[in-house]
Amino acid sequence: MQVLRLGSVGPDVKLAQSLLNKIGYPVGAVDGIYGTRTRQAVIAFQRNNGLVADGIVGPATWSVFEQFLRGYAIYYVRPGDTLYNIAGRFYTSVNSIVTANPGINPNVINIGQRLVVPYGIDVVFTDIDYTYEIMERDIQGLKARYPFLETGVAGTSVLGRNLYYLRLGTGPRQVFYNAAHHAIEWITTVLLMKFAENFLKAYSTGSRIRGYNVREIWNQSSIYIVPMVNPDGVDLVLNGLSPTNPYYADLLRWNTTGRPFSQVWSANIRGVDLNRNYPASWEEAKAQEEALGIFGPGPTRYGGPYPLSEPESSAMVSFTRTHDFRLALAYHSQGRVIYWNYLNLAPPESLTIANAFARVSGYIVSDVPYEAAYAGYKDWFIQEYRRPGFTIEVGLGQNPLPISQFNTIYNDNEEILLLASLI
Repeated sequence: MQVLRLGSVGPDVKLAQSLLNKIGYPVGAVDGIYGTRTRQAVIAFQRNNGLVADGIVGPATWSVFEQFLRGYAIYYVRPGDTLYNIAGRFYTSVNSIVTANPGINPNVINIGQRLVVPYGIDVVFTDIDYTYEIMERDIQGLKARYPFLETGVAGTSVLGRNLYYLRLGTGPRQVFYNAAHHAIEWITTVLLMKFAENFLKAYSTGSRIRGYNVREIWNQSSIYIVPMVNPDGVDLVLNGLSPTNPYYADLLRWNTTGRPFSQVWSANIRGVDLNRNYPASWEEAKAQEEALGIFGPGPTRYGGPYPLSEPESSAMVSFTRTHDFRLALAYHSQGRVIYWNYLNLAPPESLTIANAFARVSGYIVSDVPYEAAYAGYKDWFIQEYRRPGFTIEVGLGQNPLPISQFNTIYNDNEEILLLASLI
């Protein structure tokens, strides 16, 4: 992690600010600028945690931050401990500790016994730039808090980053949700990660979400989620281009927009638009490129040299083929619109389902515009299986959407994500 001091800027500053706000050291706005108020909050945190109170977030302070960021601590029972007083010290609940430690007897704990103790804050932060590294840590944190969560790897990116999946539920009805095919649309990753956390929390407590019985869904359905299909591209957008990147010179040449990667880059690290790389009218999409001003790798709409040329899109196809998905949702931004058809191959029920999604979200149902009509994941899924597949465009404005839109986006889409698991 970056050493932070007065004047530092960037995603790591936002992460530290968000954490400090959540654990009782207010910094005000999470703006990514390490100002005086952030420094004062860091000093107070350092004093209360036995650190050198110099206002600099170096390795020692990051090490303590890390415990909170991963969402849990490893604790060894001491004489006189009860789950109740342990929960009080960690600002959590006895139920949370019991959930994280399967088989534990809450009335009998032994000195020296190892416990996973969740902190009393959520794992998934929704007010920060959501990088691959943050997502990876959050998946590990969710797995520790909710050991019944199945996690795995669907494949790897060009640069070897894992394409993680989560499975919510154990039922026979399988559905698939994915996000962030496009790098600057990383806000869709936060949407699926926060949904996963809320779903897991509701399952563990036996509570409902929007009237839906989460434990019934768990037993009836298996919701598979790949929250970040394009981790290399997201890293480029949020962390910038490093000279150590093996595509450094190529990326500088490919970005002919005159604008920073953070504002324009949708493609993967090889300049291929993953949502135009699927074998569903790929040739038609390729024929569009010249009219769209696309002549090779770049920020968007270059479909690659051939279908599934990229490990990310190839992994999504392989993952899909090893399951029996009843339905698929591919999340993108922006437009508040639901696309449901492809070459009139979608089954008749698809429009009915799309209209149901529209009713619970306020989004509109529409046909796909010409420039996005072919070679997407949704297109391939419909062509391959003749089952309902949807592209859902969240939010409004210009990509990348500001994280300030997240609460509205989540509120609009939570019921879609629940409903899709049951239809």
